[in-house]
Amino acid sequence: MEILTLNKIAACGTDLFDEKYTVADNVQNPDGILVRSAAMHDMELPESLLAIARAGAGVNNIPIDKCAEKGIVVFNTPGANANAVKELVLAGLLLASRQIVPAIEWAKTLKGKGDEVGKLVEKGKSQFVGPELKGKKLGVIGLGAIGGMVANTAQELGMEVYGFDPYLSVEAAWSLSRGIHHATSYDEIYKECDYITIHVPLNDGTKGFINKETISQMKDGVRILNFARGGLVNSQDMLDALKEGKVARYVIDFPSDEMLDVENVVAIPHLGASTPESEDNCAVMASEELIDYLENGNIRHSVNYPDCVTPRITPYRVVILHKNVPSTIAQITTVFGSNQNNIEGMVNKSRKEYAYTVVDLVNNPNPEGLETIRNSEGIIRVRVIK
Repeated sequence: MEILTLNKIAACGTDLFDEKYTVADNVQNPDGILVRSAAMHDMELPESLLAIARAGAGVNNIPIDKCAEKGIVVFNTPGANANAVKELVLAGLLLASRQIVPAIEWAKTLKGKGDEVGKLVEKGKSQFVGPELKGKKLGVIGLGAIGGMVANTAQELGMEVYGFDPYLSVEAAWSLSRGIHHATSYDEIYKECDYITIHVPLNDGTKGFINKETISQMKDGVRILNFARGGLVNSQDMLDALKEGKVARYVIDFPSDEMLDVENVVAIPHLGASTPESEDNCAVMASEELIDYLENGNIRHSVNYPDCVTPRITPYRVVILHKNVPSTIAQITTVFGSNQNNIEGMVNKSRKEYAYTVVDLVNNPNPEGLETIRNSEGIIRVRVIK
């Protein structure tokens, strides 16, 4: 099998592929693709392509819907860079409070003052006074892998933490410290908190999530951190709020042109996951996802098909990607039965308009039967794994 790399992927990930695989940046008919930031929207997707694994959380560079239509499973690596982002968010809290960046820039202007530097520092430092974090209220919007870690660590720093996530998973809930206030709405976060940090995905429902209306509900002098995606915040509304003093400081890891060189904006050049440890974690997780899908048909952390992980119990496995429509399962089982293929186990999962069926057979599937399934209405792709 052939794996195409569109970016440099850490060796600790690519080394996981054994001798069955060719992993390179120039393969012609890849079974899988490993990618980080390379833009794929204009890329011609070969018929051989079964899966794409993004070594990172965001998948804006991948044509998700087009891949789903062609039966190409797209993976990402949620949580692999969580600690790296969490640490930068903590730095962002300090940058939002203590005027560290403007103070450093001011200190540079004292170069050449010789013995006067010490006196000038003592005289000028008062212009950079900023509040401590201890005792302040932090609102965490989104309590997934990153948000949960931020909430727990901020509490350890002595902050009073409010968290809200309408889609909070049971696993994420168990990982949260008992001392965190579980807010009942976004409005409670806006009303109560001195600092607000956003950790939700960017989609049609969250674009411009922070805007004039939501900012108006916040405390005067609120400090807002955005280490998720730039589009979550309406830039013009934020600039107006900064100018009026409603927002004391805005820390963003996704700067746009209008946010650069603006007073009280701390623009960081997307450093959230820029650590060697994070790159290694993402590479390993993406490679493992790709290998498990290609060799076993298991889907973990897909963004366009349902997750489906089931142990193999027979030598022959058939995996079927199809539209989520009635009678599809009946069609599949009927074909296998009529072709004397005994089904030992079967799992079906769905996600919106798409579904995934895994069938473990006792004997080698009949080619004619497989072709019948492929030609059935709603079937996107059929693959046999031996």
